[in-house]
Amino acid sequence: MLFEDRVDAGRRLATRLRHLAGEEGVVFGLPRGGVVVAAEVAQALDWPLDVVIARKIGAPGNLEYAIGAVAEQGAVVLNDAEIHLLGIRPEYISQEIREQEREIERRVQRFRQGLPLPDLTGQTAVLVDDGIATGFTMRAAVQAVRNARARRVVVAAPVAPPDIVRRFQRIAEEVICLDTPEPFLAVGRFYAHFEQVTDEEVAEILARVRRPVARSSRQ
Repeated sequence: MLFEDRVDAGRRLATRLRHLAGEEGVVFGLPRGGVVVAAEVAQALDWPLDVVIARKIGAPGNLEYAIGAVAEQGAVVLNDAEIHLLGIRPEYISQEIREQEREIERRVQRFRQGLPLPDLTGQTAVLVDDGIATGFTMRAAVQAVRNARARRVVVAAPVAPPDIVRRFQRIAEEVICLDTPEPFLAVGRFYAHFEQVTDEEVAEILARVRRPVARSSRQ
């Protein structure tokens, strides 16, 4: 399956999520690209749009190779087997976690004016990205909304490898994925247009689509 761009992917994804329209919930995009997709889902469901910030932890010397991820609410996911196999020292992991937590705080300030995630007690959280490759950032995002007391978590993406979809079926109440190609290689292969999304574009989408979400005083 080939998507024209993230807007096209979001509209197609929204058609598979319309059964949620009668529930109370929030659509969360994973910045940056996931927010473009999530905006289409939020508008189709008439739900609030928000963001959950998750950041990959890269391996030493190859930061694109994920060995874990960090998200808001103190969520940390690590690939312990890979970390052991590569002989990565605990000091490196601790340093990377601190560095990514600083970037998370910057993005929370930029996209949510420093406010915490909303209290999701009794609500469904739909987590949307423009594609899932290793799954670490999405796993951290799932943990973050669980920590915010989401009643139900739905993971939604236009494309992901089949084994990753199976993993998420074990940790989320529902997984919606439009295409599960094998071999997978990279998310961008499944888009005709897959340009980098900027902070400014994310902020504009949130300003245009976001509706107020009730928030607790938890930090």
